[in-house]
Amino acid sequence: MKFIVCEKPQEFKLKEKEIPEPKDGEVLLKIKRIGICGTDIHAFGGTQPYFEYPRILGHELAAEYVKGNAAGFKPGDKVTFIPYFNCGTCVACRNGLTNCCVNIKVFGVHIDGGMAEYVTIPEQYLLHGQGLDYDELALVEPLAIAAHGVRRAAVKSTDTVLVMGAGPIGIGLIQFAKIAGAKVIVMDINDYRLNFCKTELNADETINPLNDDVAAKLAELTNGDMANVVIDATGNQKVMNSAFNYISHGGRFVLVGLQKGELSFSHPDFHKRESTLMSSRNATIEDFEYVMKCLKEGKIDPKKYITHRTSFSEMITDFGQLIDPKNNVIKALIEIE
Repeated sequence: MKFIVCEKPQEFKLKEKEIPEPKDGEVLLKIKRIGICGTDIHAFGGTQPYFEYPRILGHELAAEYVKGNAAGFKPGDKVTFIPYFNCGTCVACRNGLTNCCVNIKVFGVHIDGGMAEYVTIPEQYLLHGQGLDYDELALVEPLAIAAHGVRRAAVKSTDTVLVMGAGPIGIGLIQFAKIAGAKVIVMDINDYRLNFCKTELNADETINPLNDDVAAKLAELTNGDMANVVIDATGNQKVMNSAFNYISHGGRFVLVGLQKGELSFSHPDFHKRESTLMSSRNATIEDFEYVMKCLKEGKIDPKKYITHRTSFSEMITDFGQLIDPKNNVIKALIEIE
């Protein structure tokens, strides 16, 4: 079988090896779709935390079940899976927080992932396709990340939510915040994405920091209240630090994006608001189930933001174009047929 490995920053290689044989408790999957995500882009660029090279990337996956002994599955079934392999015994796992397991192994980050024609995974992470197609199944994981962030923020209908970053995760955040009934304001420097959020996702307002003073514009849009919930999906240190100025009194700031540096903010300003700061990492089975329910009910149409595609054989050649903002890429999928 063929696989693609990131040997070091800025270098992919196409290689071949034997199709893996599943061990007891594992299943063999034939990969059909691979979503290119921010983690892959940061890994390729050399800016991804918790990362070592060489590594096979890819954790936004849709696959065909080939073989194994997983109950209720048969060859040919469309599937996806939870790519966060947890230990089951640490303090987080014991408290049901498997998404932030002390010893977590994220597929395609800590261990080799799904940029391959076949993979084996532990059967307990497997999810039935539930009638969804391969395109939809490939987007369940990034949508689960977003659903988890909105759940962490406890978004409700009386909230005004500022989503910073209108990439694929930000788009999911917008949609789940809207499902919760909140007013949603989107901030990004890409006008194409902002227009997409306004016209396709029904975002209430948009802000471009290149054109607007964000704090002043946000105050104008909220009658001076600012945002009850600020969610970062940029992974940009400067943006994250500036966001402390956008939180309302009693507001929550949720970090979905990840960067390598430190955060800095004024403690008196943060304290007087009785603000809440929290991170949001990965997702849980509840988030995956909620996402698939929303997809089946038509509350979210992820195909709206699949803007680019490439084949497995052409991925290395096309990767630079697929991550170039000038090409108005929202979500790119790699197809294996």
